[in-house]
Amino acid sequence: MPKWSRWLLVSFGVIVLDQLTKLWVAAVFQLGDKLAVAPSFNLVLAYNTGAAFSLLADAGGWQRLFFSAVAVVASAVIVHLLRRHPGQPLFSLALSLILGGALGNLIDRVAYGHVIDFIQVYWRDWYWPAFNVADSAITVGAVLLVWDSFRKPKAVAHG
Repeated sequence: MPKWSRWLLVSFGVIVLDQLTKLWVAAVFQLGDKLAVAPSFNLVLAYNTGAAFSLLADAGGWQRLFFSAVAVVASAVIVHLLRRHPGQPLFSLALSLILGGALGNLIDRVAYGHVIDFIQVYWRDWYWPAFNVADSAITVGAVLLVWDSFRKPKAVAHG
């Protein structure tokens, strides 16, 4: 097994966890149901036809194909980067999380025409848009990419 392909296992783990949690919530909840889990944290069932924070959710349907195409192109670029940089663990982990999240949400778009969201965080009367495991993986991956970009580059030996 090539060294870079181990990072695909991380992506696969994100996809599996994302899909299992979405299937569970969709089986247990009706659209709009809400279960208070802890102060400032609910489980809900929401459908998102747009992108992050429901961006373009009411755009008329073209956004499904657009966001699906973006996910496919981004996934191809990420796999290419993973193949080129398998020895950079933080960078590769970040890309793997983003890849798994992008593909997890892509599966929803293709299968259902929307993304299933179920995590709701709020403070008093302020509610963050509902999200899911895939969104969380993308966010953590993006934060890790930023963190990695600020790390001191390692010296390259020239011989």
